[in-house]
Amino acid sequence: MPRPSQTDKKRKNLLPIVARAFAELGYRRATTAELAKRCKVRENILYRLWPNKKAMFVASIDYVYEQAANTWREMLSEKNDNADSAMRLLKHEAAHYGESGLQRIIFAGLSEADEPEIREALRKMYSRFHRFIRGQVAAHRKTIETSVRPDETVSAWGIIGLGNLSNIGRELGLLSDRGRKKMFGDAGRLLLDGQSE
Repeated sequence: MPRPSQTDKKRKNLLPIVARAFAELGYRRATTAELAKRCKVRENILYRLWPNKKAMFVASIDYVYEQAANTWREMLSEKNDNADSAMRLLKHEAAHYGESGLQRIIFAGLSEADEPEIREALRKMYSRFHRFIRGQVAAHRKTIETSVRPDETVSAWGIIGLGNLSNIGRELGLLSDRGRKKMFGDAGRLLLDGQSE
């Protein structure tokens, strides 16, 4: 297997800092000067790693998915005999969804969706989330018996929608931590298997 280049390594090291800056400042307010300052490098170093600010933002959108997927993979690799994968993920997300603040990158991206590269990055990210969640829903449904359920595709989009609604509730102070957890957990359970606890 070939070794990663120094450029790839540097990009990987700086991307969390760049993403955090976009999450805090949004796309428009995050200047390349500010990004460089936070990364503790000169602007020209950033331009060696990414061709422009838009490319940095697109990479940050991909980073949002990778962070979630890494958390999920780590969690699912742990032994747990009490619940199937979908229920474990749902309980985890009900308790922790949005804590990282990275969802603000998505909100900023939606305001820039007229830009084809940003729109395509968002479409790719949501499609990846949907594919993963749909797989978890399908696996879960093999373990239960119920006749009340939306199809797996609709359920997966519904769970994604719950995540977005949970983030809006968090950002605007419309839902308490307890309220978000209950909404995400109860509605998520309904989408998974047609019943709430």
